[in-house]
Amino acid sequence: MSLIDLPLVKLTNPDASFPGLFLLHLNNGTENRFTKKFTSQVMQALDFVEQKLDSLTSEESSKGGALVTTSTGKFYSNGLAIEAAMKEGDSFYIPYHQMLARLLTFRIPTVAAINGHAFAGGCMFALAHDYRVMRADRGWIAMNEVDIGLPLIPGMAAIVKAKITHATYLRECLLTGHRFKASDAVAGGFVDRAVAQDDLMDTAMKYAVTLAPKANGLTQKIHLIKAEMYRDAVVLLLSGGTTPGAFLAKL
Repeated sequence: MSLIDLPLVKLTNPDASFPGLFLLHLNNGTENRFTKKFTSQVMQALDFVEQKLDSLTSEESSKGGALVTTSTGKFYSNGLAIEAAMKEGDSFYIPYHQMLARLLTFRIPTVAAINGHAFAGGCMFALAHDYRVMRADRGWIAMNEVDIGLPLIPGMAAIVKAKITHATYLRECLLTGHRFKASDAVAGGFVDRAVAQDDLMDTAMKYAVTLAPKANGLTQKIHLIKAEMYRDAVVLLLSGGTTPGAFLAKL
């Protein structure tokens, strides 16, 4: 059932018997590059999810809830619209950071069904989810800032460090821009399952349905647990600081 159908995102309820289950489809062209408009529409969809959760009956809310995001084609997301980001500065980055922080601490479990490449800002968007299921036969996940001549903004770096905890994989991710295929990302611990294309959505939905009861009653418990898990990243994302290496001046 369609809940919101905006130009760049579509939010549906894939199971009418489970009103706390949501699927967010990214639809910003072929690459799903983040612009201010795209970011705003993702936030509108998240607003609607929360409003819907608040409207559930006690019986409906006893099942909990979960959110899956995905897209179609070659890309899950090819990152930020770089020219716009460089031109617009804080007015671009601050809303994007707010979206990442919100997703990172969202009040129900979140699952990224990575249908294709997830690069740079698209990789960070995927990492902001609780779980990641990735297509095994096509697609890379990578932080390629080092290859395109861009430094990492503090909050973005904090997300990557929070989710890629193996030192060697973190080094290769950030210092070489290594493109990880799904099986390698699973080995590195930052993708949970690598599956065939035909199994991607079924697997992601199974994760969502299994995890959803953890948010039963739809209190803020999941939100608060995640906020403490990722406190450093959340603080940096919401601090407004967008200057890479600013602390170096104090050394």
